[in-house]
Parts: sequence; C-alpha cells; structure tokens
Amino acid sequence: MRLLAGMTALCTLLSGCASLLNREYVSVTTHNMAPTAEGDSSTLRAESYQELVNALLYFITQGTEEGSIRLYVDAEDVEADLEAACLEVVQEDPLGAYAVEFIKYSVSSVVTYCEADVQITYRRTKEQIDSIVSATGTSAIRGELEEALAAFATECVLRISYFSGDTDYILDLMRQAYYANPSAALGMPEATVSLYPDSGQQRIVEVVLSYPLELPELKRRQTLAEQEAEQLSRQAAPHTEIRSQILTAGQAVLNAGGYVPDGGSTAYHALLTGGADSEGLALAMALVCQYLDIPCQVVQGTQAGEPHFWNVVSMGEFWRHLDLTGWGQQNQSLFTDEAFQTAGYTWDTALVPQCRTFDTTAEGN
Repeated sequence: MRLLAGMTALCTLLSGCASLLNREYVSVTTHNMAPTAEGDSSTLRAESYQELVNALLYFITQGTEEGSIRLYVDAEDVEADLEAACLEVVQEDPLGAYAVEFIKYSVSSVVTYCEADVQITYRRTKEQIDSIVSATGTSAIRGELEEALAAFATECVLRISYFSGDTDYILDLMRQAYYANPSAALGMPEATVSLYPDSGQQRIVEVVLSYPLELPELKRRQTLAEQEAEQLSRQAAPHTEIRSQILTAGQAVLNAGGYVPDGGSTAYHALLTGGADSEGLALAMALVCQYLDIPCQVVQGTQAGEPHFWNVVSMGEFWRHLDLTGWGQQNQSLFTDEAFQTAGYTWDTALVPQCRTFDTTAEGN
C-alpha cells in the first residue's frame, strides 16, 4: 500500500525498478533484533518495504543521525518508497512520532542495489529515547507513574500497547498514583500529557511534571514526614489487635496537630506544622499505616456535597472507612459503606475497596 502517493520526492526519481510498497498493510512494531548490517552498524540491508521501515526504526532506537540502507530490489520506485517509509515512521510509529523531527535522504544506484543515505534530525535526546518504559494495562501504567512521582521525576515516558484512553485517562491515573505514595505527596504537580502519534492502539505517552517546590525542599519534607510517621507508628505497634492499632495510629496523627480546615494538604503539614486539612490528615494516616504494614488508602470524594478526603483501612478480611476530621476523644469509629453513605459521603466506588458488613464487632457505630 503506497502511503501519501503523489507527494514530491526529496531526490531525483530513478527509473526501471519495481516498488517495495506492493504489500498487505501490517502494523509496524519495533523489533529487538537488529536488521542485517553490511560492514558496520551504520549500513543496513533491506529487501522489502517492511525491512526498510524496520531499518529506519533501528536507527532511531540507536540515536543514529546518519546512516545508509542498501536496498536489494529493482530501483523503479525506490525514492517513492523511501518517502512513504519516512513519513510512516515519523507520523504513524510511536517512537518516530515522539523522537524524530524529520528524516532526509539521498539515493544512489549501485550495480546490484540502491543505497539510501539517511539523515535523522531528533527532537529528543538519546537518553530520553533509552528511558522509554513499556507498560500495558491500567495497573502497569499507574505503577510507572507511582515510581516517577515517588522519585520527584520531571518526566515519565511510556510505550503503551492496546491503548484506548486519552490525556484525561492518564491524568486520572496520575492522581491515583499521587495518593498511593503519601510521603511523596507534597503538592500535586502540574502535568502535561502528550500522546504520540495522535491516534492508534500503540502510543507513546509523555508526562511532563512540574512540582510546587524545589527538589531539595521536597526531599527534606519527605524525610521529616517519614521520620515522624515512623515514630508515631511505634505508639500503635504494641497493640496485638488490628482495630486497636488503627485507632491508636489515628489518634496519634491527630495529636500531632489535628484537623485545620484551611491548613496544608500534605502529611508533612499534618505531622510537623500543627495540623492539616482533610487531605493532609488522610495522607498522614496512610503514611503511618505503611509503617504498621496495614493496607490503607486515601479516598477523594465529598461529604455533605463538599470536596473531602478520608481513608479506608484493611481490617484483615474486610475494609472500613475512617475519617479523622470527624473524630473526637470519645468518637473513634470505623464505618461500612452503608453507614458512610447515610452520613452523606460519596466516592468513586470503582476505585475504593468495598466496606461491607462482615463483622459487626469491628463497627464503631
């Protein structure tokens, strides 16, 4: 199938050859095996259109700026085939669309082959190309975003197969990843998401992150929050019953500063600056639970129609809701879904473990 036929060739058209483009359409993927080289790695051999495309992609994976491809075919439409292959790589292949600005070439005819001298101009560095991580499926994508946020990385680039989402889908996963690592959740970074190419099931997703604080300050606050959370966890650790551990940990978080509706929104604020809002308390509770090896998730939802954060914690065989903002000295409670809904809470049930009534002795209400 000839792509973009009729466009002006970049070099003089050679005569007397058969086209490489007489083929069924196939989806192009990057192969781990290098194309056949002739003499050195900057000169590759191609005997079909697909091998020509693969050769160009191999150059890109290697960061090659100048290379040659020897085409062992009749020379009739070699330049049109080269033009189509270059456009396919730059516009349709995820790696080419992400990494390459444009490709130029010139063609010379030798006795038994045509040789294309290729020049590739990049928009990304070799280090950026090498840092691309393959990830397929929601869990894998979110996991890579979690690692990037935990390290305060400024960029995360993923090659995703069978991708049917959009930029909002990636941003939603990034928000989930942010709350999954409470010590590094020190202010939601601004995120710019770009997809390469614009459509298709195989895409490269580039997420550029900008944090509200400089890296040294982020690391300082992270270290202090972790140290304080570990110390608070020691108050709950001696308890042998999980419910007692959770309630003791919750009270320890409140004792560190308490609920301040207009306070900061991080575990650092909750544990070290005299209190935090609902988001900060939920992150602090999740962080303390990490040191107790108690699964604990931050939940973003509403309470009485207003944005609100709280936790769900694992009681072993079941989960319960916990909202530190509603605690008093005599009202330490863990709740089922039904009880929380009755109290005016709403949340995305697809993202939160169900809190069913399996053991009424674990209820605080």
